[in-house]
Amino acid sequence: MPVKSFLEVRIEISGEGSDADLMIARLDGLGFDGFVEEKGAILAYHEISEGGVDIEDMLRKENIPAASVNIIEDKNWNEAWESDYQSVIIGNELMVRAPFHPAAEDVKYDIIIEPRMAFGTAHHETTEQMLMLISEMDMHSKRVLDMGCGTAVLAILANKMGAGDVLAIDNDEWAYRNSLDNVEMNSATGIEVQEGDAALLENKEFDIIFANINRNILLLDIPVYAAVLARPGKLLMSGFYTEDLSLIEEKANASGLRLESTCVKNNWVAAIFVTK
Repeated sequence: MPVKSFLEVRIEISGEGSDADLMIARLDGLGFDGFVEEKGAILAYHEISEGGVDIEDMLRKENIPAASVNIIEDKNWNEAWESDYQSVIIGNELMVRAPFHPAAEDVKYDIIIEPRMAFGTAHHETTEQMLMLISEMDMHSKRVLDMGCGTAVLAILANKMGAGDVLAIDNDEWAYRNSLDNVEMNSATGIEVQEGDAALLENKEFDIIFANINRNILLLDIPVYAAVLARPGKLLMSGFYTEDLSLIEEKANASGLRLESTCVKNNWVAAIFVTK
């Protein structure tokens, strides 16, 4: 696979929550396909292609001020990750590690994730909380959807816990390819990975759905998730702040779901909704 270059743009924002979501939505519409939220800023990534648009000029025309712009080579990105990338232990049974980390002998579920630009390495609060919630559930023979799968780490855990058919979907090509690699690396043969969005869910049914995305996408797609959720069924969501929970709950209630439980870490929420 040829080495790709990406433009990393740092954009400062005055607030969190909806401000960050709105900026990410704008950038997504401009062709950016990777985002990292920091306190007071967003890091956005755009692939550099020969003959492509002048990204800095495009941002100026859109009145989006970039605090810094850096070119990142694919190879250098992975080398940078490897230099300080740490494995993650969640609870007493789960380890998420990179291929260059040694396996732990005292964990029940050992998940290998290649550290690339796709979201979902268990270092972010949302992914960590989702993994914790999933690890406490009964996955045996369940039909599972991992929507906005990123690295497919949630799907892989469900597979290792005995889930039946697992479908992992992401609309980002990079995340899709990374998920395929991670599924193969973990010998998770029961997982199907697809590139696309909620339109792929027509005529499907799931017992459990994971959606670790962002507030705006969740609000848009909750009715779709509810429509393909079996009765009884569970929808696990994260990627939003505590101040957004009421909006998420309102949309879920209108779609025939009720809030069962939540957990919060550094203002990031993970919530379980169940069918009424």
